[in-house]
Amino acid sequence: MFPPSDPRTLRIEDFDYPLPDERIAKYPMAERDASRLLHYDAGHIADRTFCDLPSLLPADSLMVFNDTRVIYARLHFRKQTGALIEVFCLEPLRPTDYQLSFAAKGEVTWTCLVGNLKRWREGLLSRDIDVAGHTVHLTAERGEAVGSGHAVTLRWDDHALTFAEILEAVGELPIPPYLNRATEQSDLKTYQTVYSRVKGSVAAPTAGLHFTPRVLEALDTSGIKRLSVTLHVGAGTFRPVKSKQMEGHEMHAEWFSVSREVISLLIDNEAQGVTAVGTTSVRTLESLFYAGLIVKDNPQISPDEIQVGQWTPYEVANDLLPSTRESLQAIVDYLDALHLPALTASTRIIICPGFRFRLVRRMVTNFHQPHSTLLLLVSAFVGEDWRRIYRHALESGYRFLSYGDSSLLLPQSTK
Repeated sequence: MFPPSDPRTLRIEDFDYPLPDERIAKYPMAERDASRLLHYDAGHIADRTFCDLPSLLPADSLMVFNDTRVIYARLHFRKQTGALIEVFCLEPLRPTDYQLSFAAKGEVTWTCLVGNLKRWREGLLSRDIDVAGHTVHLTAERGEAVGSGHAVTLRWDDHALTFAEILEAVGELPIPPYLNRATEQSDLKTYQTVYSRVKGSVAAPTAGLHFTPRVLEALDTSGIKRLSVTLHVGAGTFRPVKSKQMEGHEMHAEWFSVSREVISLLIDNEAQGVTAVGTTSVRTLESLFYAGLIVKDNPQISPDEIQVGQWTPYEVANDLLPSTRESLQAIVDYLDALHLPALTASTRIIICPGFRFRLVRRMVTNFHQPHSTLLLLVSAFVGEDWRRIYRHALESGYRFLSYGDSSLLLPQSTK
C-alpha cells in the first residue's frame, strides 16, 4: 500500500547540509521578535524580521499554536559513593494522565532516562530538598525497562505537596544537548513560549519562542484567529536518525490534545487551511486526520487506545479515504457521543517526502539539524527547495536550531 517512492527506503544521508558549530545559536536574541525571518513563498525567498509575520499571512486565516509548557524534568541524586545519577522524567506511567500526575501527592511513577545508569543497579536514591522553607525527603526507585528508559517511582514525605511543586522546587529545566552548556537562569524564561500553558514537554516547541505580546496583538488586529492545540514534546525530538534508511528509525510517541471547539473551527476553515506554528503543531494537526479514520472505523474505541502509527499515512490508499472534513467530523461525532470536550491521543507519525498534507498550508519553523526527522518534515512540505532555503540561510548569516532564527514557508502563494 506504500507509494511507488516508498518513504521507508529514504536514505538519511540525502538530508544533509554543512552546519558549522558557530552557526548554532547558543542564546536567543535579546528581543524575541527581533529575530530574522526567511520568507519562502512559492519558490521566492525574501529576508524579513519576525515582527513582519502578521503582514505576510492571509487576513482572517487560522493560526495554530502548541501551548505546551516545558517542565523542570531533570532531577539529580548523589549516591553515598559520590556517583551522580540523573533522572530525566519523560512521561507519566502511574497515573498516566499528565494533569493527574502533576496533581498527585506523595508518589508518582514516570518513564525516565537515567544518566549514569550503570552506577544505579538497585536500591533507593534519596535527597533532602527545600520547599518553601522546609525540608522534604525525596526518593527514587528504579523499576522495569520501558522503551529506551526505565520506570522510576518518586516518593516524598510531605503529602501536602504535589508532584508539580516538587519539580518546581528541585527539577532543572532541560535545554537542547547541542547547546553544550548548562541551563542558566535566563533559560527559565527564554526557553518557554509566552503563551505556554499546559505542563508536560521536555523540550520547547521552539518556533513559538519568537512570538511576543505585540506580535500576537498584531495577528489579532489583522483578523488572524489564534487557536491552541497541545502536543507534549518528548526527548526523542533530539534523537538523531542512526539507521541508513528510514525504515530502521522508530519514531517516539507523543501525547496530544485538541478541543472539540478547535476541531469544529478547522472543519469550517478546511478549504483555506491553516498556518501551523512549528513542527509539533504540524504533527498534531496532520495526526488529526488519521485519528479521525480510527474513530470512524471504530466508534467504540477508548480514547487511550487511539494512536496514529509511524507509517499509517503511507499505508492507506488516498483514493479510498474520506475527505478531511469527513474525517474531522468523525472526531466531533465521537467526542459528542462520549461527552468529551477534547480528543486526547498519541501519535508516532513521521512526515517525510511522499506525505500528503491535509490541513497545514503554511508553516512557521526554525532551521533544523542535518539528518533529523524535522528536516524530513520540511522537505515533505517544500520539496527539494529545502536545499535552496537552507543554503540561502547559511549564506545570509541566519542563526540555526532552537534559539536561532525562523522561517515562514508557503509552498503555494497566498497572494
